[in-house]
Amino acid sequence: MDTVQWIILVAIVALAGLGGTIGLVAGRGRRQPPLPPGGGGTTTLERPAPEEGDGDRSGDVDVLDAPTATPGTPATTGAPTAEPELLEPEAPAVERPEAPQGRLTRLRARLARSNNALGRGLLELLSRDKLDADTWDEIEETLLLADLGVDPTTELIDRLRERVAVLGVRDTEHVRELLREELKALVDPGEGMDRSLAIDHAPGRPAVVMVVGVNGTGKTTTVGKLARVLVAEDKDVVLGAADTFRAAAADQLATWGDRVGVPTIRSDRDGADPASVAFDAVKAGIESEADVVLIDTAGRLQNKVGLMDELGKVKRVVEKHGPVDEILLVLDATTGQNGMQQAKVFSEVVNITGIVLTKLDGTAKGGIVVAVQRALGVPVKLIGLGEGPDDLAPFDPDAFVDALLT
Repeated sequence: MDTVQWIILVAIVALAGLGGTIGLVAGRGRRQPPLPPGGGGTTTLERPAPEEGDGDRSGDVDVLDAPTATPGTPATTGAPTAEPELLEPEAPAVERPEAPQGRLTRLRARLARSNNALGRGLLELLSRDKLDADTWDEIEETLLLADLGVDPTTELIDRLRERVAVLGVRDTEHVRELLREELKALVDPGEGMDRSLAIDHAPGRPAVVMVVGVNGTGKTTTVGKLARVLVAEDKDVVLGAADTFRAAAADQLATWGDRVGVPTIRSDRDGADPASVAFDAVKAGIESEADVVLIDTAGRLQNKVGLMDELGKVKRVVEKHGPVDEILLVLDATTGQNGMQQAKVFSEVVNITGIVLTKLDGTAKGGIVVAVQRALGVPVKLIGLGEGPDDLAPFDPDAFVDALLT
């Protein structure tokens, strides 16, 4: 073999070795994607969607075999892994509300702290050594500022002046007793003031309670709290969310109901016919043999004639099932004489049977109790003295007057 042949042979061997090296490097550059958690089965890799001009690449996928299990590790199979067990969400715990009788002491103490400006002011004035015309003028002003009203104030002043003059009392204890007797006579005149709720249902249907009032008085919250009062008395309650104009009203009422295990009948859309929702709520109460149906109505502005007429329509539609047993008017105790005007307009549209005074804490205007009862001829049946879920209680005239004079 000559020199030329040796050169050709060496070149061929060199080229063969170089080609093998290139192939090895290229093979190492193609990395397999990671396997899904669990390792088993096959992994299908879909290519990115073809861009324009790439042509049809449907079905252009790579199927990679799963690696063989190594000694000491569990073998993987193509069988699908077991579905994880889905846990049902826990139902919210149903609360057991505090009995109304148990909360009266707490509410009385809160009322004494917040409303005693009226009673203490009167006691201080009446205990002076000299009750001249100026002092009586101050007493009158104190009563008027407490929203007692002009006529009740005049009556109270006249009777106190007469009794103080006849008895000649000045010490605080005697004055307190006189004032207590006269205030009690105004707060609880005893002229058919039945403060119990009409919730004794007739055979075959539940008692129906409509709750009305102006926006901002705490009407929907009052319905929720009243449901708690009734549940604490072992009543089966159904709530009717007939306030369809305020977007969050139905959700708010349903939340109150859920907390004590009470169903809420509501529309699936905003702006639905309130009368229809109220009708369905009573129907549901009949079918479920409930004791009481509480109907929350839209917050009516007393100067909106159309809305007030619709409130009357709700009452008429509900009465197709039977009479409405109770219509409660919710008033904000801090609104004073403005609340009195609201009360009069509502009483002209529906037959108000009872009053709920909210926000009675934090104000010295306890005289609104006397004024509103005098104006409407209906009793205050419930009072709210705070934002807690059980801060609603039956109105007790004796406890109210005692708290004012504490």
